Amino acid sequence: MDIYGYIRVSTKEQNEDRQLIALHEQNVPERNIYTDKQSGKDFDRPQYKRLIRRMKKDDLLYIKSIDRLGRNYSEILEQWRILTKEKCIDIVVLDMPLLDTRRGKDLMGTFLSDIVLQVLSFVAENERVNIRQRQAEGIAAAKARGVRFGRQGKELPDNFGHIVSEWEEKRISCGEATAMCGMSESTFYRRVREYRLSAKK
Repeated sequence: MDIYGYIRVSTKEQNEDRQLIALHEQNVPERNIYTDKQSGKDFDRPQYKRLIRRMKKDDLLYIKSIDRLGRNYSEILEQWRILTKEKCIDIVVLDMPLLDTRRGKDLMGTFLSDIVLQVLSFVAENERVNIRQRQAEGIAAAKARGVRFGRQGKELPDNFGHIVSEWEEKRISCGEATAMCGMSESTFYRRVREYRLSAKK
């Protein structure tokens, strides 16, 4: 029997130390710990796929919590079935002792762990939905306050109005105007339009 651990964080900026410490406490060998840094919305993750290919019958897999496995209700249940029924490995969810397939392999134990798994899987997906909703609401509120998203435009030179006037009166060429502003031609035309609109307000 080999012991494995699986870690998932949603973004490259998030820290996986808490999960790593928990796996080390279970004496999971470093070489058998697989980490993905991406969303739990599905199981299309490179390290998870490598882990599945490597594990064999009677191996043991540790995860810190069920939402580290994933956040899609139906897919968590399907992956749990594949791991425990098809590959015949044991899974231990450290934050939920009832989800330890080494124990309670009788009918009642299986029934209880199935119920807990379904509840936790639902909670994991529900949290994913709530996170997305909170993000959307936060963005909408920020936009209402006038916060602009995306790449910020290049600052206009202090003499932009003068440069535009010189260009419009054909005293300088478009190439000279864009060079003086440090902009591409398309950006210059766009910023001129914005400048004119703001001047009318």
